[in-house]
Amino acid sequence: EVQLQASGGGLVHAGGSLRLSCAAPAAPGFKVDDYNIGWFRQAPGKEREVVACIRYTDRSLYYTDSVKGRFTISRDNAKNTLNLQMHNLRSEDTGVYHCATAAFCGSHFASSVHSSGQGTLVTVSS
Repeated sequence: EVQLQASGGGLVHAGGSLRLSCAAPAAPGFKVDDYNIGWFRQAPGKEREVVACIRYTDRSLYYTDSVKGRFTISRDNAKNTLNLQMHNLRSEDTGVYHCATAAFCGSHFASSVHSSGQGTLVTVSS
């Protein structure tokens, strides 16, 4: 299992933007383009929810409906990082965001996680 380190969270007003990044500094052999990889979030008292992911097979993207048009997932192969650009944030986007590798990229991403980390907290005030 690889420890994935997420960063970039913080407190933002509704309508604001944040950019999350993910890397695996303790695993030099890890490459972000070798896996189904993406982001899931967990709000207090709620289950994990997939946010967005990139499929290993064809590099296609998946977004959960609530973030379509607002969030963009991307990889930086040169820096070996995974990013999530978030715009027009809403209070319901509040939660701990984790980057992860998983068996599947799609609606079952969050329930098929292989590796992840502690995540980064995003708080959106209304």
